[in-house]
Amino acid sequence: MTTARITRAFLVAEARSWIGTRYQHQASLKGVGCDCLGLVRGVWRSCIGSEPEAPPPYAPDWAEARGEEALAQAALRHLVPIALNEFSAGDVLLFRWRDGYVAKHAAIASGEGTMIHAHDGAAVCEVALTPWWRRRLAYAFRFPGVT
Repeated sequence: MTTARITRAFLVAEARSWIGTRYQHQASLKGVGCDCLGLVRGVWRSCIGSEPEAPPPYAPDWAEARGEEALAQAALRHLVPIALNEFSAGDVLLFRWRDGYVAKHAAIASGEGTMIHAHDGAAVCEVALTPWWRRRLAYAFRFPGVT
């Protein structure tokens, strides 16, 4: 893992450069296709360097099938956990679709009230972090070395 300092503006600019990339399950190639994890992986590669681990193959219903916080556990291995009310631009956000479910959706905060994410049926986009999203926010993380 790098010890270089990375700015929030750099992370957000890189995430925004993915806007318009179509959704493709398990992909992480800017301009070609990505899913929510692929967006985070791509930003990591562009801003930090080589990925620290390769994700295992996963089905669209992986979280429901396993019932484990696999996404959050992986984030804990490589990102810095922060309080839900302390996230800022450039931080990684993980969401639960429903109470009692594991977190299975990732986004990158682009401002106090906005985020960039990829979801099935749409291209990567920047959206408002509405009350609906805030109720589902389960974890927040900072990329290592962020200033």
